[in-house]
Amino acid sequence: MMKPDLPREQIKKLLELPNVGKACVADLKLLGIEKPEQLIGSDPYRMYDELCRLTKTRHDPCVYDVFISAVRYMEGAPALPWWNYTSERKAHLLASQAPNKAKVK
Repeated sequence: MMKPDLPREQIKKLLELPNVGKACVADLKLLGIEKPEQLIGSDPYRMYDELCRLTKTRHDPCVYDVFISAVRYMEGAPALPWWNYTSERKAHLLASQAPNKAKVK
């Protein structure tokens, strides 16, 4: 869900962020994020893991991508569709699982 570009400094509500809809706003608030600027410096992968822990549900992997897009946008990246971050997520998760695979024989 891309929205018209607002200058970052004018974004005051989570719902104004590119790719963020009502369900994502609810997820972010569950994580304690009430304002867009709180995303700066956040780890979208940890956010996803915490969301899954809090809800006791494994969420769709595209939630990673939306979290990545929101964090990157607030950190200065251009507004891109969430699916532009799918390859980054897949590479990150593959790399993070590699050491675990080496230990299991």
